[in-house]
Amino acid sequence: MASAAPFAKMNGLGNDIIVADMRGRADRVAPAAAVTLAADPATKFDQIMAIHDSRTPGTANFIEIINSDGSMAQACGNGMRCVVQALAAETGQQLFTFETVAGILTAREHEDGTISVDMGVPRFGWQDIPLEEEFRDTRMIELQVGPIDAPVLHSPSVASMGNPHAVFWVDNDVWTYELDRFGPLLENHPVFPERANISIAQVAAPDAITIRTWERGAGLTRACGSAACAVAVSAARTRRTGRVVTVTVPGGPLHIEWRDDDHVIMTGPAEWEFSGTFDPATGAWVRDTESAA
Repeated sequence: MASAAPFAKMNGLGNDIIVADMRGRADRVAPAAAVTLAADPATKFDQIMAIHDSRTPGTANFIEIINSDGSMAQACGNGMRCVVQALAAETGQQLFTFETVAGILTAREHEDGTISVDMGVPRFGWQDIPLEEEFRDTRMIELQVGPIDAPVLHSPSVASMGNPHAVFWVDNDVWTYELDRFGPLLENHPVFPERANISIAQVAAPDAITIRTWERGAGLTRACGSAACAVAVSAARTRRTGRVVTVTVPGGPLHIEWRDDDHVIMTGPAEWEFSGTFDPATGAWVRDTESAA
């Protein structure tokens, strides 16, 4: 493949990630290539993190984020941890500053191998999330699933972590809800003009929350970093927890701190699986070591 670009298949707590090295190139990962890669069991992913040359002075790279359906995403915390691990292994650096469509963010690899990503400042205004209509208090909006007199899910908190999120609070085990059935309906609900990530959250303690997430453009996921952040800040806003919490996603725990300066810091692991090269136009790919296939 003359036009091949290097990639690494990685994961962040089971959130399947492809880190694509597009540095020094003028092209981009085509939506059709993303769909092709997502359809292959070996390269199935939730997000592609495409590393491009820097566009802004003071940043290391511009990161473009592509969902498995070929649509664009504004934020992916688990994917950013994978990017940091890949670049730290290559460069020996520990601190990075990146640009995404959602803004500038910094990230650091720690000595124990965990990675912290500054996910920025959450936004709660209805226009900023965005919502189709005005809600003065986004700690709880009018939205429900099921019969009007006995809804299965209702009154979510909504927030933006660079991308839109809705958090439904439940008292029961998050696994007892049919998120695979409700998720697509809620993601595409008219109240969310840019669609939304949908999370079900159960508060286990003042510093512990368990969640499951239907990810916009990707579906059910084992981990969604921006969702974990949205849940954490929404829990603090509604006085369900403090501002430092462990959010347990199906893939494992993430440490979330909503600092006094309003920035949300997410800390967790990343894992390398294999590397290869791919055609950004078609999605055709080759593993670096075929014997490992």
